[in-house]
Amino acid sequence: MNPKVDFYFTKAGKWLEAIEHLRTFVLDCGLAEELKWGVPCYTFQSRNVVLLHVFKDYCALLFIKGALLRDPNGLLIQQTANTQAARQLRFTSVQQVVASEALVKAYIEEAVAVEKSGLKVAFKTPEEFALPDELASKLAGNAALKSAFYGLTPGRQRAYILYFSAPKQAQTRAARVEKSVPHILNGIGLND
Repeated sequence: MNPKVDFYFTKAGKWLEAIEHLRTFVLDCGLAEELKWGVPCYTFQSRNVVLLHVFKDYCALLFIKGALLRDPNGLLIQQTANTQAARQLRFTSVQQVVASEALVKAYIEEAVAVEKSGLKVAFKTPEEFALPDELASKLAGNAALKSAFYGLTPGRQRAYILYFSAPKQAQTRAARVEKSVPHILNGIGLND
């Protein structure tokens, strides 16, 4: 156990007992405990394997490369439609966690095997995402913007596409595109 992570458990509230069990299960599998992104992160040879999360209605183990796990029981949850690699095992009670010990350890062992094998998640390229009409028309009418947008890294392109696509109203999508034009022209990503 890493003392730097202990604070997370003191603020876990109603999930304290459940995540203490999950912590024990993960450590029993030989992973190193670290603090990353403000949550307990468990690593194999310095590579992230699983995170421990607490939410209002559940606690969860988030498998970094969960999309590569077999999941014969169909228990792994993709958090959002845009999540490509990570998958969660969610728990809604301490009893559910305790009863799932063997299952949890099997998932963790498979995640470690995936890490040992060097498998990588095949992420979608920006070309595989549909460009929102507002961005497509802006790019069509501005060669410098088009060049700058496609000059961004694939991750930055993807971030902009998802950001521009999120609003339901065309007016909001257009406003987001317009506001981002100077950043794109300067080679700046959405989250830079």
